[in-house]
Amino acid sequence: MYDKTDLRSTLAGSPAGAAPVDRLYDAEYGLFYRDPPVEDDDRGRSWYVRGQNFVIAYSEALPGATFERTGQSDEYMVLLPDEDTPATASAGDQNERSGGYALFVMPPGDSRITLEKGGRIVRIFSALSPDLVAKCPNADAYADRHANIPPFQPWPEPAGGYRVRLYSLDVPVEPGRFGRIWRCTTVMVNIPNRQQGPRDLTKVSPHHHDDFEQCSLALEGEWRHHMRWPWAVDMNKWHDDVHVAVDSPSVTVIPAQVIHTSTWHSDANQLVDIFAPPRLDFSLKPGWVLNEADYPMLAQ
Repeated sequence: MYDKTDLRSTLAGSPAGAAPVDRLYDAEYGLFYRDPPVEDDDRGRSWYVRGQNFVIAYSEALPGATFERTGQSDEYMVLLPDEDTPATASAGDQNERSGGYALFVMPPGDSRITLEKGGRIVRIFSALSPDLVAKCPNADAYADRHANIPPFQPWPEPAGGYRVRLYSLDVPVEPGRFGRIWRCTTVMVNIPNRQQGPRDLTKVSPHHHDDFEQCSLALEGEWRHHMRWPWAVDMNKWHDDVHVAVDSPSVTVIPAQVIHTSTWHSDANQLVDIFAPPRLDFSLKPGWVLNEADYPMLAQ
């Protein structure tokens, strides 16, 4: 249910035959502002949290920190959410440098990214890396695959093959386009522009996703995530509504089939939504995915 001014009201409806509600799952949280880091070493401090199909690694890096992957099985994204965080991403004989406020897509295999001055870095992986899954304090929540989420299926290989790809976040607002959306073979990110002032509570956007989770990464401001679980035929499985207040930085993983909306309550607020694999409905909207020329659509 969207306000008529919300561009998501133009999305195609859910496909017929979505999995019925037979088991309900709790939301998952990574409260990085409160919880101790999983890693605290010469690179800085890092926190991890997972969903069914993804792993988020949020780090506050020290100057000169290098984050490496060896034998990575698939693509991953690296988000530099702040300006003045110079970084170099490398794979094979390719080196790409950014001054910050950027998104890298990193290829399978060996790769690394170095932050000259340190700063915030968010790495976004599929859940096909067991070593990263093992770092997540909530790994046990997905010991069994959630029944209402289909098995993970990556999207087709990028045009021109795998390589380091660099995208600036400095993208102007364009009428008719929702947010700032990029995808690769494994994940999709939507990075709306920073919200100034609290949300208008007369124009919220309660909705649900039949068969995928929504990962909401709060980078700035105070947020409240409002969630309502559908009723199952067995009342013993019903959930109370949840209205959880979280600060930044944090991750909230909203389960499939749960009605949800978020409100923001600070002077400046920044949220990033993450999906794995990429969302088809967003991808079907012409012009919404900013790098759609680099990544072919999933076959229909």
